[in-house]
Order: sequence, then structure tokens, then C-alpha cells
Amino acid sequence: MIYPTAKAVQPLEQYRLLVTFDNGERRIYDAKPLIKGSWFGKLQDKALFNTVHIAFPSIEWDGGQDVAPDELYCASQPAV
Repeated sequence: MIYPTAKAVQPLEQYRLLVTFDNGERRIYDAKPLIKGSWFGKLQDKALFNTVHIAFPSIEWDGGQDVAPDELYCASQPAV
């Protein structure tokens, strides 16, 4: 299955992300469960977390951490 790709991302409070996908959907991705261990745990630093940006077809942070496109879409909830 081909999932929509991220077109825009905005960091929110409590380690959540507002992601706009190429199909027009806006969804909230909760990154909290991801932020643990030596690699993703670095994202506890709010300054680093806020560097999130588009890295086609998904997102990544300045530290190199990224989220697979299918995870980003499937694990997110529609924004209200």
C-alpha cells in the first residue's frame, strides 16, 4: 500500500507533531513513545525536537533521527 507523504510539519507541545500530508489530511503524530534510548532519546531536548523538518517522503530532525512514512501516517490521528 502506498501511504500519503508529508508535505509540512510543525512541532507541538508534549512531543507531538502536526503533519500535513500530500492528500490534504492534517494529522497529529505523538512522538513521545519514540523518544527513548540513546538515539531517539536525544529528542527530549526541546531545541532539537523543534528542528523537525520535511525529508521526502517523511520527516527528520537535525540530529538525523527520522520516522518512516508509513509509521508517520498510520500512527497519527486526524487533527481536529
